Amino acid sequence: MSKPIIAVVGRPNVGKSTLFNALAGERISIVKDTPGVTRDRIYADVTWLDRSFTLIDTGGIEPKSDDMMLTYMREQAQVAIDTSDVILFVVDVKTGLVDADHNVADILRRSGRPVILVVNKVDDYNKQINDTYEFYNLGIGEPFAVSSVNRLGFGELLDEICKLVPEAKDEEAEDTRPRIAIVGKPNVGKSSIVNKLTGENRVIVSDIAGTTRDAIDTTVKFDGEEYVFIDTAGLRRKAKIKEDIEHFSMVRTVAAVERADVCVVVIDATEGVTEQDAKIAGIAHEAGKGILIAVNKWDALPDKDDKSIYKQTEKIREILSFIPYAKIIFISAKTGQRMNKLFENIREIIESQNKRVGTGVLNEVMMQAIALQQPPSDKGKRLKLFYITQVSVKPPTFVIFVNDKKLMHFSYTRYIENKVREAFGFEGTVLRFIIRERNEKEQ
Repeated sequence: MSKPIIAVVGRPNVGKSTLFNALAGERISIVKDTPGVTRDRIYADVTWLDRSFTLIDTGGIEPKSDDMMLTYMREQAQVAIDTSDVILFVVDVKTGLVDADHNVADILRRSGRPVILVVNKVDDYNKQINDTYEFYNLGIGEPFAVSSVNRLGFGELLDEICKLVPEAKDEEAEDTRPRIAIVGKPNVGKSSIVNKLTGENRVIVSDIAGTTRDAIDTTVKFDGEEYVFIDTAGLRRKAKIKEDIEHFSMVRTVAAVERADVCVVVIDATEGVTEQDAKIAGIAHEAGKGILIAVNKWDALPDKDDKSIYKQTEKIREILSFIPYAKIIFISAKTGQRMNKLFENIREIIESQNKRVGTGVLNEVMMQAIALQQPPSDKGKRLKLFYITQVSVKPPTFVIFVNDKKLMHFSYTRYIENKVREAFGFEGTVLRFIIRERNEKEQ
């Protein structure tokens, strides 16, 4: 099930990014005392008690400004509002209630989304609490006093969020059909792929980059099995972003990835793999989704020879080195070349995502790996790996019990992962490893 989306909105310089960073638990968003510093949405997964949701940071809303950058931020904030389940409306207790707050409140009321009013910069609760009461005039509801800098008032705020976010969407919970998100830069042929698979023009296709603005679900039947394809708006490099709404699609793409089982990352064969493709693939990787890299427009690649696929594969592996497990396929949505292979690969990835391995054979593989390469040591103390077990799927997740977590270096975890992959496959899916300490006497 996809996580609920919480959008943090408000006029510029009320402390939205500071609040976002504090709730996310790390410094993700740029914070500076200049209005308009946060220009692009940033997102992070947040867990409070037993609930998880995706938090979206946005640029400040200036409803009546004609400034190009403020217009851009207003548009991208609107996309976040449209995509969210709950909105955190942030205001500033130090500047008090201003006309811009009323304007933003009007926009939020029209959205129809649940809104939580957050009065930020209440650094001294006893002295400033009376100043928060004027924000009742916005007609949004009870103001929640917080201090993002000092991390005060977060408990009540998070409890309120948990009351409002949907626990589960019954229709999604009952729908067991595989969900496939088609993601990538604008104009790489994502919509053309969906159209070719459905055999009809279900999605508008245009040579103008960024035509697809919303995530669209399309059901495709293949060999008696139904798949739900989610076509998304293309992501664009910051240097190419100007003022058009087509460019403000990050949140929709993140939401589509969250809903998907497998993400097909579409790359333009005529352009080759780029750093932007790496950022898009990184969203799917971090979300723990299955990944298939589809190199589209293979028919349009000039001067192809028998080494072209090898060269492109090598370049993709180099730039997307953080997902060596991803499968790669070379296709043409225009001619239909290898399009049926898409389903074969998707099926294999789904099998990998749901694969379970018995504890006994897992431990045999781990012990063989330890025998081949001794665990690291530090200051005379050597890492000992006691036990490994698989605890979940989608993505496959394993717990390794060791004598000292600090000794379990990333490189040795990757070594164990490689040995698990060699033994059991798991092509196309990320594997997650959780390291737990256990006293030797407990063995």
